[in-house]
Amino acid sequence: MNDRVKPFPLPGRRRRLLIWIAASPALAFPASAYCQTSKQPLVIGWLHFGSRDGTIAQLGAFKEGLAALGWKEGQQYVCEERWADSHRETLPALAEELAAKKPIVIVAAPSPAVAAAAKAAPSTPVVQGTGGDPVETGLVKSLARPGGMITGLSNVIGDLQQKFIELLLTAAPKVTRIGLLVDSNTTSRGRNMENARRYAVGRSLDLRFGEFVKPEDIQPALASLAKQNVQALIVFASPMLSSEAQRIIKLGFAQRWPIVGPSPALVSTEAGSLISYGIDSRESFRRAAYYVDRISKGAKPGDLPIEQPTKFELVINMKTAKALGLKIPNSLLVQATRVIE
Repeated sequence: MNDRVKPFPLPGRRRRLLIWIAASPALAFPASAYCQTSKQPLVIGWLHFGSRDGTIAQLGAFKEGLAALGWKEGQQYVCEERWADSHRETLPALAEELAAKKPIVIVAAPSPAVAAAAKAAPSTPVVQGTGGDPVETGLVKSLARPGGMITGLSNVIGDLQQKFIELLLTAAPKVTRIGLLVDSNTTSRGRNMENARRYAVGRSLDLRFGEFVKPEDIQPALASLAKQNVQALIVFASPMLSSEAQRIIKLGFAQRWPIVGPSPALVSTEAGSLISYGIDSRESFRRAAYYVDRISKGAKPGDLPIEQPTKFELVINMKTAKALGLKIPNSLLVQATRVIE
């Protein structure tokens, strides 16, 4: 008698094993789990000098640019956001936090944020979304061949102080005493003030300057200009401008000042400034997506030329003009890119 136990037939055993695995929730896996390796989304860092509320449109434009290039948020990338709320002293710590996330690239704006990102993550590509001349600030060697890890877009479009005064006097020809709001942190501060003074010579204009260093200084600076009986306000370009635009408008509107500046954020609301002339920063951030895309595909940031703006906007707020009792001449209206009725 053969006491040897006959083995269970292999085909049946395999069949029952597969049935048992499929029925067990703890051991049931998608078939594709063995065939595919799940890829984590790439991390893109975002460091902005301003506030989220004040500059969220720029982030939205950047994401629109990525979407147009085929990037899907949440699947292919996640955006780690950091905002300084116009406090320069917080930028280094925020940049260090981003560096710890190991992003493939950091999109930063404007120049102070770019400098902070470059220092905190020296081996990470940094794309300037918008900002001053990176050659002047020593961040890159040249616009055509930046070298190093920084590239992107510059909003340097020449000295606008003369243009601002011209636009103001065309819209409000009776103005003779003009207040100019200046961010003392900007590297172009002295040059811009001198350009304005030079233009005023021989034109019977009395220029008064109000300077600020931090957001809390803006109200005292404008109060000082009001005490000097200025009749209008020109706002110089500044990293704080976009995020502090509504504060400037509110305080200036209370004085019934026509306001002229470089940012669409100043003029975009019904109770906005009278005129803005400058670049549309949202277009710059859409373009920043191109740099991120190129870098993700192996391009070296130092080989990508830094672009300067070619498109400018002249926006006139007719609601504000009517509220101030100003009649905007047709010669100015026909030059406008956009008129807010």
